[in-house]
Amino acid sequence: MDNESDQSRMSHDPRETLIRRLRPALLRGWRRRCPRCGQGRLLKSYLQVAGNCPVCKLDYSHHRADDGPAYLTILLVGHLMAPLLHLTFVTWRPEPLVLFTIFAVGCVGLSLYLLPRLKGAIVGLQWARKMGGFGQT
Repeated sequence: MDNESDQSRMSHDPRETLIRRLRPALLRGWRRRCPRCGQGRLLKSYLQVAGNCPVCKLDYSHHRADDGPAYLTILLVGHLMAPLLHLTFVTWRPEPLVLFTIFAVGCVGLSLYLLPRLKGAIVGLQWARKMGGFGQT
């Protein structure tokens, strides 16, 4: 290939390469950091995505996380807590009210922990795979 065609395929930002690596983008999103630079904050509140990265100026408005993080959170919490609930009940036979209280608090706590991290990971996935408008930036 000639140099001119390579230049036309390259992004406008010199910090960005043709191939965006998935794993670093997912990990940066999990840490709620910018998927491109890993420095700027991705979320400006608990679940609200910031407008852009304060460090590298990546525009986050292209994300379409929507219901994905909630779906994954329910999937993970359900698959982690259901066997644990069964194992706890079969092994120790605690009082039902005690069991309910402990597992209700555990499910809520785990959900609150996972939800913003999974949202960040999904935004990182979308950026790495150039989904939506992220392919243009």
